[in-house]
Amino acid sequence: MMINVMVATVLAASGQVVDLRPDLDKIVTGQGATAALARVSDGERTRTTSVGVRDLERGGRPAANGHFRIGSVTKTFVATVVLQLVDEGRLRLDDPIAGHLPGTVPGGERITVRQLLNHTSHLYDYMSEPGYSTNRWRGEARFRSYQPHELLKVAFAKQLPDDGRWHYSNTNYVVLGLLIEKLTGMPYGEQITRRILRPLGLRHTIVPGDRAGVPAPHAKGYEPMPELVDATRMNPSLDWAAGEMISTTGDLERFMGALLGGRLTSKESLQAMRATVRTGVGFGYGLGLQAYPLPCGTVWGHSGELIGYLTFAFRSDSGKSLTLSINPSTRNPSTEEVMGMAVKAFCGTA
Repeated sequence: MMINVMVATVLAASGQVVDLRPDLDKIVTGQGATAALARVSDGERTRTTSVGVRDLERGGRPAANGHFRIGSVTKTFVATVVLQLVDEGRLRLDDPIAGHLPGTVPGGERITVRQLLNHTSHLYDYMSEPGYSTNRWRGEARFRSYQPHELLKVAFAKQLPDDGRWHYSNTNYVVLGLLIEKLTGMPYGEQITRRILRPLGLRHTIVPGDRAGVPAPHAKGYEPMPELVDATRMNPSLDWAAGEMISTTGDLERFMGALLGGRLTSKESLQAMRATVRTGVGFGYGLGLQAYPLPCGTVWGHSGELIGYLTFAFRSDSGKSLTLSINPSTRNPSTEEVMGMAVKAFCGTA
């Protein structure tokens, strides 16, 4: 299918910021996306770009300030709240999780909060089970509501092999969501709202719960079956604290800037978040943060995937940032395509 590509580019100040329009155009025409949004900033100037179509049937230009599902970037919000609770003396990173959630996690006496945050707990990922991944089409089941303990029951029915390797597991952040609720007596989403969204003025970021829709404006998300089907509406409770949130490129840029700029946690907690472990998958993992090595240095942030939507929120210590939202088409954009744009944005060369 040929897609009519429409682009909107805005410079928030005079001067030049890297233009990713050609890269995004190429991804769209190469069937890697139906729509894509990019926001690039050098700390003073900002360029926003939108390409593709908002709706394959009705057409329309994607709004540069449109909403999208951020998937696992939710984990960075959850980790930030956990570190704030550490700063308040409500827990310690090396506390066994069994001390706060007794009887919840098998072997919880030997699994620490830090290990949950950096995915070294060795807990089985419930999303590995058929029908439990929001990255795949689930038919009418995509509107079903799930409770956190249902997800943990699926996770704890299996064990990972004792291979000593790093294992990314959404189960860790379901447990951390329950930890936040136990320590505060409030839903984890309300804590994110009170501690992060309201103070930073992130008015376009939400924790949707059982709500199936995405706020307007937004570009629709699709899944090849093999023909593209509309996957926009779904109940994200299957992701819960591991990946249910919705945001915009502007809000994510502001959040990452505040977090990595030291405005949301103590200096010691931010340092702990940036202490990474080796993963063997192209990035280091800290406490809710990914560290990507580029030719010009390391960028920090997180990536996310939820059916119909891919998100990348990166920031360098120099103050440059790149936030991407991509609606995959018949294929997902390759790592080379995404990281090529990151190199261009942060290092100035392709």
